[in-house]
Amino acid sequence: MVRRAIGVAVVLALAAIVVVWRLSSGVEAPQVRAQTPPPGIPVTAGTVAIEDVPMFLHGIGTVQAYNSVAIKSRVDGQIVKVEFKEGQDVKDGDLLFQIDPRPYQAALEQAQAAKQKDEAQLAGAKLDLERYSKLLGTGYQTRQSYDNQTALVAQLQAAIRGDEAQINTAKINLGYTDIRSPIDGRLGARLVDKGNIVHANDNTALVMITELKPIFVSFTLPQETLDDVHVQNEQAPLVVRAYSGDGKKQLGEGKLTLIDNMIDQSTGTIHLKARFDNEDERLWPGEFVSLRVVLSTRRGVATVPQQTVQQGPNGHYAYVIKPDNTVERRSVEVASIQDGIAVITKGLAANERVVVDGQFRLTEGARVNPTAATPNGAAG
Repeated sequence: MVRRAIGVAVVLALAAIVVVWRLSSGVEAPQVRAQTPPPGIPVTAGTVAIEDVPMFLHGIGTVQAYNSVAIKSRVDGQIVKVEFKEGQDVKDGDLLFQIDPRPYQAALEQAQAAKQKDEAQLAGAKLDLERYSKLLGTGYQTRQSYDNQTALVAQLQAAIRGDEAQINTAKINLGYTDIRSPIDGRLGARLVDKGNIVHANDNTALVMITELKPIFVSFTLPQETLDDVHVQNEQAPLVVRAYSGDGKKQLGEGKLTLIDNMIDQSTGTIHLKARFDNEDERLWPGEFVSLRVVLSTRRGVATVPQQTVQQGPNGHYAYVIKPDNTVERRSVEVASIQDGIAVITKGLAANERVVVDGQFRLTEGARVNPTAATPNGAAG
């Protein structure tokens, strides 16, 4: 008993020494710290927006000139003038080429001289016919001579009409020596130079003219869309938007002008055409473009960024952020997803906060630390 009492006293003495040493050296006694909640899972948050969303049909098309003309010569001859620059805009009637007009001017003058000759002969024949008619009753002229003279007058009258036709032909050919633009448009590369001999039956064009304003875009859509396109186009011409090949840059907006009268059975598509004003000339003949036909517009629908909507075993869902920064997994119905925007018809309300990015770590009721999405990533 005495030894046990001595041991307890020694232990208490050592504890007292340790306490005094801690106090003298500034070391504080350990304290019990309060438990803090774990930090929230970092996510990107967005807001449900209410918008009018157009519904598109997508296609690929080719830009075509509204009018395209291959300029050719209609007479034979040597080119003596070229009155344009390559790539120049021209108006209807502007002079492009001139073929040597001298042979055709000479042909015109020859036809005019032939007419004058026949007119002089006709005048003399008419005077003879008048004299024959006066002498016929007196017996100094026979009926046969009178009839022959009448036929001669008719023959000369017909010759004059032939001369007039020759004159008109010569004038037309002379006019063809001035090759003029038949439309408003833009010229291409000059294919024949000054000094060359051209013929009316040449297959090679002298230059090409294309009309750029307005311009057409030809494209196809699956035959399954034909009924919707036809019904909507009957109410008003459908709006067609043309984009660059990558679909990022809008090049123009036009109207649907043609729904072809037959479906291509080999491809199961219907051919369509749209007309664009193309005042800024951003569409160019031969260019491939992406097209969006605005079929209809959904009014006042809920929209969120596309990545907000997740696909689960039971359908689509999204995480909704509650005021206490916990999340609720909610089933949603998606009408369409296009251009990075999902149209929600059921499950979300306007101005609700949703998780746009970071869903892979979330579970029902998880606490989150949301940061606002950038303007490009937010709904609307």
